[in-house]
Amino acid sequence: MPFLFRLFSRCPLWLLHAFGVVLGWLVFAASPTYRRRLVANAALAGYSFSQVRGAVAHAGRMAAELPRIWLGAPTPLEWEGTACVDAAYARGRGVIFLTPHLGCFEATAQGLAQRYSPAHGPIVVLYRPARHPLMATVLEGARERPGLETAPTTLAGVRQMMKALRAGRAVGLLPDQVPPEGMGQWAPVFGQPAYTMTLGARLALQTDACVLLVWGERLPWGRGFRLHFRELQSPLSPLLESAVVQINQEMERLIRECPQQYLWGYGRYKQPRVDPVKGA
Repeated sequence: MPFLFRLFSRCPLWLLHAFGVVLGWLVFAASPTYRRRLVANAALAGYSFSQVRGAVAHAGRMAAELPRIWLGAPTPLEWEGTACVDAAYARGRGVIFLTPHLGCFEATAQGLAQRYSPAHGPIVVLYRPARHPLMATVLEGARERPGLETAPTTLAGVRQMMKALRAGRAVGLLPDQVPPEGMGQWAPVFGQPAYTMTLGARLALQTDACVLLVWGERLPWGRGFRLHFRELQSPLSPLLESAVVQINQEMERLIRECPQQYLWGYGRYKQPRVDPVKGA
């Protein structure tokens, strides 16, 4: 697998995306469970399958582009709404970038590192360590790029993010990941209760960091990605439970900007897993 990843990392993005389209539809056709979940999750948000059918191909593109994103040459990037990023860094209190499973979320972290780390220090991104040994080998160092640091989903990783924010640096995470039991709260997502990460809200409330939203739009024909930045519609609530609900609402707002690129097949409403490691 490491050899294949390195081989595919040299392919042009348009070729990987073309392969991803086929891959996405093959998985959709072969897995009734995945197919039902994708359709059901979209329906909860008010979308028919015909309205989000593009998400099937985009899920395949997401998987196929990973070798290039992780191990290959930098991809072309376009930028939209960066004034709020400049203003947030100017405050000097740290920046928290939140993004859902929308478009290419790997490209957002790399883009931020390329553009802002020379002046403001490395950005720290939260990741869940791979369970499979082969994938762990692939990921070892793959996400470590200049200006980009990774923090595991452990107590040590949380401390690493807190330290970065208190130094005026930035962190990034996906708040629509389902956390282990005991590390989240039940909050509505498109009107349906979903076990929701509290980490993003806790980091903001404990450090007074600025919270911004970002998502990486996948451009057609392998032209790269367009990074979109948004401010919160209203200041984050000082109450943790309310702040978590508010962040879910902000994620919904981003998803509705481009529902065809959201990962509707993700098990957003699943029961949280029991983590045997305390603080992990």
